[in-house]
Amino acid sequence: MIKISKLQAPAVAGVVKAKNAKSAIAEIKNCQYDRANMIDLHMPCLEDTSIEALKNIIQSTKLPVLALNYNNTYEGADAGYTEEARAESFLRAVKAGAAGIDMQGYTFHLPSKKDFCGEDKYSFTKGNPKEVVTDKTVIAKQCELIDKVHSMGAEVLLSCHPGIPLTCEQVTELALFLMERKPDILKIVTKAETEDDMLEALRTMRILKRELPIPVSYHASGKAGMLSRMINPILGSHIAFCVDRYDSASTMEQLDLRTVRSIIDNVRSITGEING
Repeated sequence: MIKISKLQAPAVAGVVKAKNAKSAIAEIKNCQYDRANMIDLHMPCLEDTSIEALKNIIQSTKLPVLALNYNNTYEGADAGYTEEARAESFLRAVKAGAAGIDMQGYTFHLPSKKDFCGEDKYSFTKGNPKEVVTDKTVIAKQCELIDKVHSMGAEVLLSCHPGIPLTCEQVTELALFLMERKPDILKIVTKAETEDDMLEALRTMRILKRELPIPVSYHASGKAGMLSRMINPILGSHIAFCVDRYDSASTMEQLDLRTVRSIIDNVRSITGEING
């Protein structure tokens, strides 16, 4: 099995949101032909997430598949998973052949998805960040799930979407805090409301690349964050999440796969390397 953490950075991930296996396989083939390095499969969009259905999708490609469950249907509604059911869906995906799972920072504590609920004692806990859990009991359950996935031969990308602007120092402290759970890859998405926020996000990526011993994907969302989705992979972000064919289910902030592939290839041909 190809390890996502070992893909040459920046890896281009084709984001796949589909209602059924046939549509998912078709989109995966589109991503393959446009030279994606991996597939980012949104499980709750699917009408059938049984092991058999997932295996049919995942085994349709040789690209490593990252399975995620952000609890949103294809139409964007709440999919209604409990935290235990979300965790179980990850294990089904791994049994079906997924190379890794995207485990969100609020896992096993749903209130933390929308508000910070812990003790405000870290720099990154200021300003009501989302998906940030500091409760040791919850963290222990997350570690158990990570260990379980590892025991099954798959990797864990631990993602955190604070939803607010954070400084370089705050993001770095958050990353080091999340690393204690022993994921294979980190993904952090802050928010950029201003040009200064965006420039801070670019500076942050270089520091994360230097300070973290594991791959990290970092960019900013928001009206000023779009540029970080393209520049940060060149600066060292491990994965660029891209859309091959936009439709009503797409995250419109995500970049076009073919454009990103072309830019990365051109930068690599000019410099000989990326994120050296």
